[in-house]
Amino acid sequence: MEQKLDNRFIVSVKVGPKGQITIPKEARDMFDIKEGETLMVMGDKERGIALLKADMFYSFMEDK
Repeated sequence: MEQKLDNRFIVSVKVGPKGQITIPKEARDMFDIKEGETLMVMGDKERGIALLKADMFYSFMEDK
């Protein structure tokens, strides 16, 4: 399943046998995610899972 808008998209991914997913090219391009970059995985049982670039996360935390 894939749906694209100007600044949003929805793409389904499958979890592999090692629990890995591939971040779709649309997301890597939109958020400038490069190979080897660190991402934060955040989870809330009611709201779901979110990914955030580590540098953005730490920058946000410094502002608090």
